[in-house]
Amino acid sequence: MDDLSLKVVSGEILGFLGPNGAGKSTTIRILLDLIRPSSGSAAILGHDCQRDGVRARESCGYLPGDLRLYDTWKGEEVTRFVADLRRVRVAKAEIADLADRLDLDLERTVGDYSKGNRQKLGLVLALAHRPQVIILDEPTSGLDPMRQRTVWELLRERADEGAAVLLSSHVMSEVETVCDRVAVLRHGQLLRAGPVGELLAAAPARLDISFDGSVPDLASIHGVSMLRSNHRAVSLAFQGDPNDLIRKLAGSRISEIAVRPPRLDDVVLQLYEQEDAA
Repeated sequence: MDDLSLKVVSGEILGFLGPNGAGKSTTIRILLDLIRPSSGSAAILGHDCQRDGVRARESCGYLPGDLRLYDTWKGEEVTRFVADLRRVRVAKAEIADLADRLDLDLERTVGDYSKGNRQKLGLVLALAHRPQVIILDEPTSGLDPMRQRTVWELLRERADEGAAVLLSSHVMSEVETVCDRVAVLRHGQLLRAGPVGELLAAAPARLDISFDGSVPDLASIHGVSMLRSNHRAVSLAFQGDPNDLIRKLAGSRISEIAVRPPRLDDVVLQLYEQEDAA
């Protein structure tokens, strides 16, 4: 990590983005005192993660990207064991409610669980004690679309109740759907942090246009970046005055036009391209 400064506040879900090796897992391990920084510090709810690690971690719920569990135990036994380790009381009704919403059978042996069911159990373990800070690494990996949506709903509910959520994910659509802010890392450095809406508003839209006839010169229009062009069709990124583009297209015969609003993956890729070009 290189001079990373980042804060997650109560009531928000922060998407933690970056390619493999960007420093996301390193940051999480420092927060949990699994590794120690060579300089700088980290704190959870005012408790230094290294000097007061136990107090810092007792307020956390954590789901690692590579969850290891006791295969010979039933799901219910795992939840009871982890609950007994905590300093706070974990209500059996809370465990049962989470398992029901995630469609998880706690009476089955963990060794018989699919990857998705193991992930569900990990989510139950991370959320059942209603932590004030939730740290999740690829939380919907292996889950079907319905259960992915359930996880998003759970995280939104917990944030609305005041929890601070740090969500590391490679699934841009997931981050765009559930997160309030994003932080984009690469090579251990923070490239950009901000509200999802602001990042999307600053990104270009994409247009795919097919013509019945010749293709007009669109590259000269301010705000247009040509992505692909042939004698009958163009794909372009556009960020500017739409009237300029409309006037240029008015004299052409258009057979088809599709407009795709900016997506978070476009924003992230653009940040990486800008870094490479610097």
